[in-house]
Amino acid sequence: MEYLLKLRKGIQRVTFYICVAGMVLLLPMMLLTAGDVIGRATLSRPIPGAVEISEYMLAVFILLSLAYTQQVKGHVRLSFFISRLSPRVQSVVEIVTTLLSLFIIFIVVWQGWVIGIHETTVSDMLRIPQSLFKLFVAVGGFLLCLEFLIDLAASTKKLVRR
Repeated sequence: MEYLLKLRKGIQRVTFYICVAGMVLLLPMMLLTAGDVIGRATLSRPIPGAVEISEYMLAVFILLSLAYTQQVKGHVRLSFFISRLSPRVQSVVEIVTTLLSLFIIFIVVWQGWVIGIHETTVSDMLRIPQSLFKLFVAVGGFLLCLEFLIDLAASTKKLVRR
């Protein structure tokens, strides 16, 4: 049991640091976008490729933050409806929704990996390979799957206790 607790803490720590790595991209993205807007408005000279780079940074930030958002329960929930159910039914609903979510995200991870390793296209202006960014779909999804597995174990434990 102590082994599972250490594993859970380790996964949550990795998820947190991966999210922090994604958040580090927000400041440069903000500065790049502001510089592009200022250059476009005042000098009529936008920064070449600023839109492409901002899009990639935003994608990385979102994909690396999914698992942490699940960890802190920041995703949308229908608590208004679920709170009216009995505690046992609530646990069953949590288990079923977690299993469905796990199934869907597993497909996303699988397809993100398959598409990412076969991707050969590059961006239009800066010629940045897109394969790395498509592989972030698999990385972010895998971390989200780990968080769903933690939630599934907690919901199952809660149901068994009752």
